[in-house]
Amino acid sequence: MRRPRHKTGTVLAVSGALWSVAVFADNIPASRQTELMHLLTQDCGSCHGLTRKGGLGPALTQEALADKPAAMLRDAILNGRPGTPMPPWKGFMSAQEADWLVEVLRGCAGDDRGKADAR
Repeated sequence: MRRPRHKTGTVLAVSGALWSVAVFADNIPASRQTELMHLLTQDCGSCHGLTRKGGLGPALTQEALADKPAAMLRDAILNGRPGTPMPPWKGFMSAQEADWLVEVLRGCAGDDRGKADAR
């Protein structure tokens, strides 16, 4: 039986992307993080459910997002999902802020509200 080969370049690129998300997310001011959490709770919650367990939109719990690539989640936040009610949010936040929201949703950011709300 052949063992699957790992592409070193792909692994390094993904590792680098994850590292950069963690580093740049720390640069978002606390006041903006509060605004983003409000947006997540109120605006995203209106479709994804206030407890993020789903509604008009799919669930945004840690479990539901565990197998989704961070880049795909960021793209959905910033550009919306054509053919669905998911709107683009790029007019309201930067890519860095979208990355921070992805970390919150996955329970990786330093904001305990994101972890508690996702349960």
